[in-house]
Amino acid sequence: MTANHDLLVNPFRQRLSQPEVPLGTWLMSGTTSTAEAMGRAGFDWLLVDLEHVPMDARDTLCTLQAIAGTSACPIVRLPANDAVAVKRALDMGAGTLMFPFIDSPEQAAQAVAYSKYPPLGIRGFAAVHRASGYGTAAGYGERANDSVFTIIQLETPAAVQNLEKIAAVPGVDAFFLGPGDLSANMGHIGNITHPDVMAVIQDVARRCQAIGIPCGIVGPTPEVVSKFLALGYRFVAVASDMGMMMRQATAFVQAIKPDLAREFSSTVY
Repeated sequence: MTANHDLLVNPFRQRLSQPEVPLGTWLMSGTTSTAEAMGRAGFDWLLVDLEHVPMDARDTLCTLQAIAGTSACPIVRLPANDAVAVKRALDMGAGTLMFPFIDSPEQAAQAVAYSKYPPLGIRGFAAVHRASGYGTAAGYGERANDSVFTIIQLETPAAVQNLEKIAAVPGVDAFFLGPGDLSANMGHIGNITHPDVMAVIQDVARRCQAIGIPCGIVGPTPEVVSKFLALGYRFVAVASDMGMMMRQATAFVQAIKPDLAREFSSTVY
């Protein structure tokens, strides 16, 4: 977020409008230096995970500030579909939000309402915060609703079943299929490439293409992500900062001290 950047133009929306599929990764370490490094590595977007990472509001703010110095777009995954969490994330400048465990159009409509100022929603208004450039972004209140990008996460068979109904909710901009929780909820925990899970992953990609809504997904390795790309997913993430670090660390240990090496699961993000 630089001085000459229009704070109300959503950079992730812009990335999705380009022919190239945006590539991201998960930030699980909760450290600003790692977030900044991943942004410098060349990723198009970075997922700031507030659902599984012990980050407070100040940690989130500092992480967003670190990413702003790179070319990557931040996406904030909320801890829950909660009005206060949404309001605080948006005020901190998280223009692209991911909502976990949305199973119904009613829940999706609630998520959208939390993200929008009246009359479209119930987001509380404050004039001076990071999202408005501390009051310097002209027309912030009038333009903010259009600048928010809302991603609904599909993580259960019920969510997949309701895909088209959820997509029809005004203000839902994209989906993200969570293969880890989906596989767990299908009885194949930790095995996202199980044939039954892969069949659903393929079906979701086909249905999203049919109705014209972009859908993202995450995979643990470049090989798995390549399979997802071939299915037509419109934005993808590979692994996570912690996953990449642990995978390389265990490989180094294996090479030098094989008697102490521990196997690192290929399904871990």
